[in-house]
Amino acid sequence: MKFTGQLKQPVIDFVTGKLTLLFEPVEDFRQAYEELKDCEKLSLEIKPYRRRRSLDANAYYWVLLTKLAKKIGLSNPETHNMLLCGYGQVELFGDKAVYITIPDTEEAEKKVKNATDYHLQATSQVREGNDGIMYRTYKLLRGSHTYNTEEMARLIDGLVQCCKDAGMPDADIASPDEKRILKERYGVDFG
Repeated sequence: MKFTGQLKQPVIDFVTGKLTLLFEPVEDFRQAYEELKDCEKLSLEIKPYRRRRSLDANAYYWVLLTKLAKKIGLSNPETHNMLLCGYGQVELFGDKAVYITIPDTEEAEKKVKNATDYHLQATSQVREGNDGIMYRTYKLLRGSHTYNTEEMARLIDGLVQCCKDAGMPDADIASPDEKRILKERYGVDFG
């Protein structure tokens, strides 16, 4: 169960010194309360709220990506990974980026570029392993399905720019209505 809302002034029990958090949910919490009130222990995660990107933005992204992939002669996964490398978000554990080394071969590079279960960005770091094989270091990227509105807007902006760079006509990039919606909701600039 996920809820949005606001933290209120904490209550401190002066006898035990324990803190009680007060959370005012936007959504109706009554059913969740009934289901959880007898649980001895619960887990709670609190983080700043960020509006998630809409399915409209995701649908537009994939329709336009398919057009771009066809125009530049790449597969959809390869085009998606190219865009994530240029405009995507790094996967962080804590505040640290995640790196992986893979044999520095054409076969491995092709597999990375067409991957759909993971997304990697090649770095310039190549070193020889103890086995005598050369290994390239890659940075792990987040999948676009995890993006919030701001992150998705950056990715769509990059996609639109790639479409323009590929010589696609404006009419193929977005209809006037799509341009208006994407500009209003995501700040995407069609210049």
